[in-house]
Amino acid sequence: MQTRRNGSLLFSAGHEEIFLTCRTKKVFHSAPMPLIAAALIVLAASPAGADGLQAGYWKVTSAPQINGAPAPGNERMRCLTPAEVADLGKTFSPETNTVNSTCERVEHEVTPTSLKWQLACTGQVTMDVAGAFAFDTPQHYSAEVRTQMNMAGQTMTSRVKIEGERVGECP
Repeated sequence: MQTRRNGSLLFSAGHEEIFLTCRTKKVFHSAPMPLIAAALIVLAASPAGADGLQAGYWKVTSAPQINGAPAPGNERMRCLTPAEVADLGKTFSPETNTVNSTCERVEHEVTPTSLKWQLACTGQVTMDVAGAFAFDTPQHYSAEVRTQMNMAGQTMTSRVKIEGERVGECP
């Protein structure tokens, strides 16, 4: 999802929020926000079997790079509900609502053990965002979200590596 907040552009992919701000033609990224705030992992104790994820309490860690340089990482705790783990494509895919830009989903492939998606946005900001998730076990997943954004003649690239690990039942 892309919205404006105090002159910043907020892009949300699953639970990873990336703030982009244009100030005197420089585009920068603040630390990743809730990888855990909306719907990224699940809440009950029913196993998902060999495929998918298990509901419960999850530790989600992100390690971003902006234009090739490391940026501050982020660690959050999140409960994933049975409904969220039942639909991994919806839980971990970005929404395409935008302000002053039009986004189109150009790829969306979900299997029981993986998710790949890509968005292409045009308008005030031109942006290409792609995510690849591997659900290795019902208690672990890893992902990478890559973004290339052009705004006011400047290009910014980012790569965020994400790891989720189930740590138990939700409190």
